[in-house]
Amino acid sequence: QVQLVESGGGLVQAGGSLRLSCAASGSTFSSYAMGWFRQAPGQEREFVAGQARNSGSTYYTHSVEGRFTISGDNAKNTVYLQMNSLKPEDTAVYYCAADRDGVSGIRYSPAYYDYWGHGTQVTVSS
Repeated sequence: QVQLVESGGGLVQAGGSLRLSCAASGSTFSSYAMGWFRQAPGQEREFVAGQARNSGSTYYTHSVEGRFTISGDNAKNTVYLQMNSLKPEDTAVYYCAADRDGVSGIRYSPAYYDYWGHGTQVTVSS
């Protein structure tokens, strides 16, 4: 079992940057496929970015490609989401999640993820 704690959210102007962190404990994040999701008010939780367990390959939803980068630091047991060129439509609560059964690639549905952090709010002003 792994516990996940996100941090790094906040208020930023459009065009700005934030780096979200997801600190894992109880197990190493490299044992899981890791994903970042977001949920805006009144909307469903959606996949943002993910890193596969075995290959380390990264995946992004189309709207953030070229702006967001997911990465991991094994020594710190932490996964990051670097977010650049932020837009007001990026405003949401961002969640880190772990998929224990994902062997290769990334599964995009939040239903596949077994462990979740509490979320961190990102607000982008225009």
